[in-house]
This record gives sequence, C-alpha cells and structure tokens, in this order.
Amino acid sequence: MSPANEPRMSKAERTAEAREKARQIREAKLKKDKRNKLLIGWGIVAAVVAILAVVALVVSTSLQNNAPVADQGPTPSNGNVHGGVTLLKGTEVAKSEPGTVNVADLPEPPASAPATVTAPGAEAEAGKPVKVVLYIDFICPACKNFEAQFNDTLTSLRNEGKITVEYRALGFLDSRSTTNYSSRAANAAACVVNESPEKYAEFVDTLFANQPAEGGAGLPDDELKKLATDIGAKSIDSCIEQKTYRPWVKFTTQEAAAIGIAGTPTVLVDGKQWGKGDSAQTEFPAFVEAAIKAKA
Repeated sequence: MSPANEPRMSKAERTAEAREKARQIREAKLKKDKRNKLLIGWGIVAAVVAILAVVALVVSTSLQNNAPVADQGPTPSNGNVHGGVTLLKGTEVAKSEPGTVNVADLPEPPASAPATVTAPGAEAEAGKPVKVVLYIDFICPACKNFEAQFNDTLTSLRNEGKITVEYRALGFLDSRSTTNYSSRAANAAACVVNESPEKYAEFVDTLFANQPAEGGAGLPDDELKKLATDIGAKSIDSCIEQKTYRPWVKFTTQEAAAIGIAGTPTVLVDGKQWGKGDSAQTEFPAFVEAAIKAKA
C-alpha cells in the first residue's frame, strides 16, 4: 500500500503514540539515571577503599619508622663500638668483628657543652696514619657541604696512606623529618658496610648526593634499598626492614651527646677538634696537613 493510501491515524491514536514514546523516553532516562547512580556509588566506594588503603599504608609505615628502638644491639662487621666505619686506601675499610652495644653503658651528657670535644677512639695509635673522625648526619646540609668541599682532599690523603677517615653517622636530626630519616639512613649505611664494605664510601657519597630536604619524610626505605643495589652492593632489604643496626645508631648518637657533641659535622683530627679553640681560624686542609707533619 502506497503512503497515499495508508489510513490516517486518528487524533486519539496520535495522542496514544506520543504518550507511549514519552513513556519509553522516561523509562530510558530512569534506567540511565539509575545506572549512573550505581556507577557513581561504586566509584565513591572504590575511592574510599583506595583512600583507606593509602591511609593504612601511611599509618603502618609511620608506626614502623617511629617504633621504639632497642637500647642494645649488634654492631655491623667492619664497624666499631663507637659507631665508626674507617676508610683506608681506595675502597678498603678497617676490618672488625661484630660486637654489641648497650645504651645503658653510656654516661649522662654533660651539663654544659665542653670547649672542645674529646671523643673515644679518635686518636691514632703511634706509628699509624693520622685519624680523621667525622660525626655526620645524612640529612644535615652542613655535612653535605663539608663533603663537597673536602672529600676530594681526604680521599687523596687516604690513598697516599697519610690519613684514615672514620665516619660516625648519627640520628641527631631525626626530628627534621617525619620518619626518623637520619637514623634510617645511618642504619642503611651500616647494612652496606656489613654486606659490601668495599661499597661503603660510595654509598656515603650517594646518600649525600640524594640528600632530602629537612622537614619532609626523607627517602623511603625502598629508595634506600635501591640506592644500595644501584651501586652494586649486596641486597640490604632484610637488614633495613628489620632495623638491624638501629640500636647501634642509637648508641652512637647518645654517646656523641654524652661527650658533648651538639651538632654535625663535628670533625676531629687525631683527637683534636677542628673549628674550635686554637683551630677556629685554621682552614681544614691546613689543619690536617699540620697533623700529618707533626707525625712525620
């Protein structure tokens, strides 16, 4: 039947058809709105779950980083009981057997800071190279600046056999991060010297090169692990996770306070503190050279 011969719809039929189309449109819109509401609802649920997961991770990490540290614990291989690791020529470090330290063995800090610090084990034995002892903190900007200025000089003198350089890493500035970064980084360095002593000096340089800003969280443990593996050190994952040498760092930090060290870097050359008293006006390289000549 041609369109011209099709029966025309009555007004009532047209009205009914319009109402049916309107109903179908309404139903489609209601279904769409319901589907959108469900999607939004599930999206909100997923977002809340993700946020809760992140919060749980942050809280868990914070609790782990800020958990109490034992007063007694092991020293790493190649680390001494004063928290020191001694660099010799090249990548060699002074060998030592693991021991234990206990905060309970330390004296109380002095009532007032001494004019100059006298540190245990900071003076070289007779006939041995001059000993340079550096009390450092890995988040300390002044320590990084000291390394930038004098590390080449110290390395050259080490390689000539004229001096040894002993790092004593502290947790002095734990309050300058939200995760006790100073102690965590010092622990990571201890883990490296225990597992890969030939990588210790390079790891110290790496920590200063990647020094985080004060006031933040500092580098996470996973990043500290990666920095170690990136320079070829053996895995220190379990050592970091178990905070193996945090008691050693705690002991070193409190021993430093007990002998009157109030800031980092504190530098001693054969037991004499640089930058204090008579040495206050002496450039550091000249101070070291004078000690070397005095021993010649």
